[in-house]
Amino acid sequence: MPERLVPGDDAPDFQLLDSAGREVGLQDFRGRNAVVYFYPAAATPGCTKQACDFRDSLAALQGAGYDVVGISPDPVAKLAGFAAAEGLSFPLLSDPDHAVAEAYAAWGEKKNYGRTYEGLIRSTVVVGPDGKVTLAQYNVRATGHVAKLLRDLKLDA
Repeated sequence: MPERLVPGDDAPDFQLLDSAGREVGLQDFRGRNAVVYFYPAAATPGCTKQACDFRDSLAALQGAGYDVVGISPDPVAKLAGFAAAEGLSFPLLSDPDHAVAEAYAAWGEKKNYGRTYEGLIRSTVVVGPDGKVTLAQYNVRATGHVAKLLRDLKLDA
């Protein structure tokens, strides 16, 4: 597993399908800041809370020059249903083989109820207009994460 990203690292490039089946890549966000967040599974309580928090903060983020993109191992069809059900207007990308999550160190060992397994680590990486990581947060909580991110980006005014 790659080491966790830190500010100044080059953000790993990616090309994935979004909920509409279109290819979206990191290069599509060049010239702007991109909030790339990884979540375990669409339409689960925690992931829905986090996605809706991003949805509700999207105007503030975009107004400050930040685009948002969510990545999960879910298939495109499940992402389409999730986006429609929750009114999500930012891209949700399908990473079924978790290659992008691995490149971002958002896939690895997890423990739950005494069981150890491999899975997606809820993480957020902010990529600057030049493709460099400006902020990387791992093992974030679904509830309250977006508010903390806004504070960390000094956008909570």
